[in-house]
Amino acid sequence: MKEQSSIPTSKVARATQFVKTGVKIGGNYLKHNVKKLVDPSITKEELHRDNAADIYSSLSELKGSALKVTQMLSMDKGMLPKAYRDKFAMSQYSAPPLSGPLVVKTFQKYFGKNPNEIFDKFNLNAANAASIGQVHRAELNGKQLAVKVQYPGVADSIGADLRMIRPIAITMFSLNEKDVDRYMGEVKEKLLEETDYVLELNRSVEISEACSHINDLFFPKYYPELSCDRILTMDWLEGLHMKEFLATNPSQEVRDKIGQALWEFYHFQIHTLRQVHADPHPGNFLMKQDGTMGVIDFGCIKVIPDFFYDNYFALINFDTLLDIEKTDDIFKKLEFIVPSDSPKEQVFFSDLFKQMIFLLGKPFSVDEFDFADDEYFESVYLFAEKLTEIEELKNSKVARGSQHGLYVNRTYFGLYSLLNELRAKVVTTKPEWLVAINSEQLAVH
Repeated sequence: MKEQSSIPTSKVARATQFVKTGVKIGGNYLKHNVKKLVDPSITKEELHRDNAADIYSSLSELKGSALKVTQMLSMDKGMLPKAYRDKFAMSQYSAPPLSGPLVVKTFQKYFGKNPNEIFDKFNLNAANAASIGQVHRAELNGKQLAVKVQYPGVADSIGADLRMIRPIAITMFSLNEKDVDRYMGEVKEKLLEETDYVLELNRSVEISEACSHINDLFFPKYYPELSCDRILTMDWLEGLHMKEFLATNPSQEVRDKIGQALWEFYHFQIHTLRQVHADPHPGNFLMKQDGTMGVIDFGCIKVIPDFFYDNYFALINFDTLLDIEKTDDIFKKLEFIVPSDSPKEQVFFSDLFKQMIFLLGKPFSVDEFDFADDEYFESVYLFAEKLTEIEELKNSKVARGSQHGLYVNRTYFGLYSLLNELRAKVVTTKPEWLVAINSEQLAVH
């Protein structure tokens, strides 16, 4: 893959790149409309492919928050046509890497040394490159290490990038402006955290140690003395990313074993730690033929407030939904229903969100769930598509749903998608946390 020798960092340079992207998209629409006049049967598939390629090409050169948003959109499968999902998924771990001289410059800035003065061996060619940074292999005292180096200017450009990508997200993906504004606010906060590698180091150590008892998972050791604000050093883990792992045709037993480990990993974080690895895309997991899995990259962590946790997970217990008064109270606390709603709107939105909860909570309602059930996932995608077409949501004067739900929902959607790709069957028997959160025991805050 071709390396980049520089990244546009000034506001003018980055804005120019966004403008160029907009011009290309406009040209694609013009070309599509001309073809449509000649042949009315032409679909939008070619338009989607051209737009996806142009958007990804431009944003991958900018790196940072612009590329991160495409990565997040690729996980929200119900939101985008397949051409966008497939192209944007490349940003998870195969974006164009940064050239060696820029990597050396980063080491000189933060350590006052070249990487080959710090490590016994350091490969200037990136092993993986994503949205915020890229990973290099290194060796020190016989240990194989992974060194993550952040792209220059990422942290400083987040606010401006999100403002510029906002109209693209709204126009291209038919999103509600108010939902996008709330979404972008939460995304900005998390992206700023992701650029703080000292914070990531501390969280990585804390969460990996807390989860070390979970069967079939392994984690790298982290090295504070070889890390700083923009460089993070850890053990190199062996394993395959999802796509390469599935290409080896693993047995159903191995798929189920890894799937169960994923399920336990996420629910221990959510229900015991009350903070979760909220970036569940394939680039953050390394799978092995023995059914074990390495977990990397704790940059994106969502801390779950008690108030949100108690109300949100009360709804996963379907018994709560049978209590109309309690359900309405929770819907108001979680901002599914807002004070300005008329009685008719309250009934409409209450029914709509109950449908969503019953659908997305289905894996919790049985002792074992087969995530290879494509009919179930098709129903989820169709429901997500339906949401984008509901006029009451499009025209709503307020964003609906607590902002804390953005990353929690994204986490579950990403987890479900990983398990679907694995074709895993997972034991989902009601755990203690779900039994405890029932209509009698729910604390009212």
